[in-house]
Amino acid sequence: MTSACNAGTLSKRHMMWGEFWADHGVLALLPDSFGPRGKAHGFGRFTHDDPDRADVNGLTVRPLDAEGALTYLRARDDVVRERIFLQGWSNGGSTTLTVMIRQGAKEEASAMRDPPGHVVAGFRAALVFYPGCGKEALLDDKVLTTEPIALFMGTADEEVPPPICQHVVNRSIGTTFAVSLYIGATHDFDDPGEKRQEVPANVTAKADAMAKAARIVEGMK
Repeated sequence: MTSACNAGTLSKRHMMWGEFWADHGVLALLPDSFGPRGKAHGFGRFTHDDPDRADVNGLTVRPLDAEGALTYLRARDDVVRERIFLQGWSNGGSTTLTVMIRQGAKEEASAMRDPPGHVVAGFRAALVFYPGCGKEALLDDKVLTTEPIALFMGTADEEVPPPICQHVVNRSIGTTFAVSLYIGATHDFDDPGEKRQEVPANVTAKADAMAKAARIVEGMK
């Protein structure tokens, strides 16, 4: 039996960010890739080789959820269609990068097929927090979308190495990457829970990342 997944079961981090965006006049939609597929409790740390992850993988499954959410938002009367952005954390951050890789491929195909000036109706920007950037985590080792991407990572991340993401940034063309690398910050540095926030570097990183996120979205208006 699938466990109930609703607003009451959101993590502290997702609750915090949802309230943050609401306070800034932004409608936040959090697609659930796990609950409806019988994976409501997610996966533990360092379980990337778990075969059960195939049903919710970030290369071929979860990107479709994000793109479906985009279609839904663009159909709403209370959403500005040209100001929709994507945000993801950790494995969801990797998925976010893959979504932007897919979007870049659509942009390239459109440029070759459609009249000059045609715009692909995609995400306007992406906010990516401590993603995995290895060969198995991403659809490609470069991002070619024309939309800006903000990448937030800590040097003390115990799960994903920032240098690999820097390799992706260096190979990407046409994308404006804004990289924020926080000295001493860990994985999940923006988690508002006591365990993460007892690390001083995480407190600093969380505050700076949220301030930058607000400025990025404000600049889209």
